Amino acid sequence: MMPPNAIAVFDLGKTNSKLFVFGADGSVLSETRTKPSWGEYEGFRVLDDAALFGWMKTALTRAIEVHSVGHVIFSGHGCTFALVEEDHLVHPILDYEQEPPPSLGDRIDMSIPAFSETYSPRLPLGFNYGRHMLWLEAVKPEALSRADAVLPYPQFWSWKFSGRKVSEVSYIGCHSHLWAPLRGDFSSLVDSRGWREKMPAFEKAGAVLGNWNLTDGTGEARSVNVHNGVHDSNSALYYYRSVGFQDFTLVSTGTWVVIFNSACPLEALDEDRDMLANVTVDGKPAPTIRFMGGREYDRASGGWNKPVSLEALSRVIAKGVFALPSFALGGPMQGFEGRFVGPEVEGEERAAAALLYVVLMTSLSLDLIRSDNAIVIDGGLVKTGLFAEILAQLRPAQPIFTSATAEGSAFGAAALVFDTMGLEPFANETSQVAPAQIFGLEAYRDTWRTLAEVDGPEATQPRKEFHA
Repeated sequence: MMPPNAIAVFDLGKTNSKLFVFGADGSVLSETRTKPSWGEYEGFRVLDDAALFGWMKTALTRAIEVHSVGHVIFSGHGCTFALVEEDHLVHPILDYEQEPPPSLGDRIDMSIPAFSETYSPRLPLGFNYGRHMLWLEAVKPEALSRADAVLPYPQFWSWKFSGRKVSEVSYIGCHSHLWAPLRGDFSSLVDSRGWREKMPAFEKAGAVLGNWNLTDGTGEARSVNVHNGVHDSNSALYYYRSVGFQDFTLVSTGTWVVIFNSACPLEALDEDRDMLANVTVDGKPAPTIRFMGGREYDRASGGWNKPVSLEALSRVIAKGVFALPSFALGGPMQGFEGRFVGPEVEGEERAAAALLYVVLMTSLSLDLIRSDNAIVIDGGLVKTGLFAEILAQLRPAQPIFTSATAEGSAFGAAALVFDTMGLEPFANETSQVAPAQIFGLEAYRDTWRTLAEVDGPEATQPRKEFHA
């Protein structure tokens, strides 16, 4: 009897968590999803990990029974860590979208290493999870002292299913302040705080860590190989490289728009623009710029969840309606307050202005990351309808490709598992995007940049207080 080769991938996002099941031929056999629950705990906003774990176990058991799944792996959103002692959490997992008290924030930020060491910019909230570790250590020192392991978010789930605590470089190297990419080692922050002994040994993303054993609904004993997890955007980067893209820029979209361009020199990274060096699953620096594009689109559009038409875009351009940065913290236009100028619009026209805003922020970010090669766009913003086509019109010298799946992080995690099985079922199924033909778009772009107080990628901008 052949071993079961179907793969379960938990793609764990901040807003939506999903389970994909891949067949041995790379096809998606099923998909299910849930929304993680975040609550209050002793002055912190925290994850209801028990509820999420319950859903994951039920969903995985069902996938094993229906599809004979033999492998499971975890792709997770960034900025999140777990403090574990023996077989339990010593403190609930923090929501990264909360700011330490100002007096405490100023004090803990004095411990942050220089950008030249970590290539990790100083960001608000818990966008650098080393900052949240410092916050927790300051107010609950017993939590750090009791923990025998600091687990990155995907490795927390790898541990829950395998019982083995490990580290993984793409996650720890993701703007955490904990990693020095040029040295390929932990940063000075880790050693100055005495945290190194709490960092488990590294395993490669996709490596087999152990097994999850269960008895299914028929009473049959089942066993699933548990593989080491991976940071979601780095997983997408791995996927597109695995199907043949080499010299290219990846625009990975979801709650965040994360843009990788390995051709950008590290010295071009500007910490004030939310530019950083991510780390690939192979441990190599990956120049990156990002902004919270999915969150900003949701806020600026008023929660619009349908495609935006060409006609609505044209009307907004003709009316001179502009959405200006920024509708969330972080990103290349930090310190600005998101706002609209021009005639008031609602419904689809408001969504059109929001879509144009996210495309223009993406194009600005591509200039900053010195992108002049092919562009691959992956993730949720593809589903807005014309995101890729508008960007293609604005950047005619660069071929732009989209994937039929828009789930590169899940496909990348599956590819990592297939690698361990000696299988390469994925082919390059991207297609080149035809540019939109929107009258006045280029002039609209130029006006937007003037209104946003940007005069090309080398400009600096004044800071203003952000109001959530």
